[in-house]
Amino acid sequence: MMDRVDIRYLRRPEEVGLESPVMIEGLPGIGHVGKLVADHLVKVLEVEKVVELYSHHFPPQVMVDENGMIKLPKNEVYAYKSDGDSPDLLILVGDYQSISNEGHFELANAYLKIAKDFGVSRIYTLGGYGVGKLIEEPYVIGAVNDESLVAELKEAGVKFENGEPAGGIIGAAGLIIGFAMLEGIPSACLMGTTSGYMVDPKSAKVVLEVLMKLLKLEVSTEDLEERAKEMEKLIAQIKEMQEAQTVQFKSDEDLAYFR
Repeated sequence: MMDRVDIRYLRRPEEVGLESPVMIEGLPGIGHVGKLVADHLVKVLEVEKVVELYSHHFPPQVMVDENGMIKLPKNEVYAYKSDGDSPDLLILVGDYQSISNEGHFELANAYLKIAKDFGVSRIYTLGGYGVGKLIEEPYVIGAVNDESLVAELKEAGVKFENGEPAGGIIGAAGLIIGFAMLEGIPSACLMGTTSGYMVDPKSAKVVLEVLMKLLKLEVSTEDLEERAKEMEKLIAQIKEMQEAQTVQFKSDEDLAYFR
């Protein structure tokens, strides 16, 4: 039987042996910004999957691969043991957030339980901040649950804008740092500005660069750079189409005078 939120430890925290790790959350959201960053870290770092999390709050379906084998929806946590100046990491990734309001709270509680079990010292949640228009140069907006983090984040290039994000932070990225505040775990949300119209690797690259400064971690950004270049080509095509439509609209207006 599966619990409403079912945490399955593939290796117990004491077996993994992380020292005051930093937790990184990157689940799907606006522009898939956080997911792109977290998935990239899992890909380029030497990590070990330590937790699988299943839930009634995920979509009611199973995925089927090319061989006809099914897979239940799940999120995963990976452990990274540092061998340098950067901290050990716990990286929360997956393809799903809750499909219900109640589920968001239950899942955030589960993520905090995992964080506490591993003795995390800090949490960074990652996401996108949709501005509703195409952006040439994305940047990172921050929100914290501990005022002492502000100066450090500003030094890494994070901006704090009055009243932004205006609608708050919805989903795991917001609730995790909110619940972490109640547990006394300093935490911050890093949000890359994005149009919100499409998957945005360019915004993800900017978030990753800020995160690397905060963690004193160096990783390759090549994959995100290549995807960002592809996105720039797509944006250029969209702009051309918009300009063509504007010219056509003005032309139709001029012709209307003679009708």
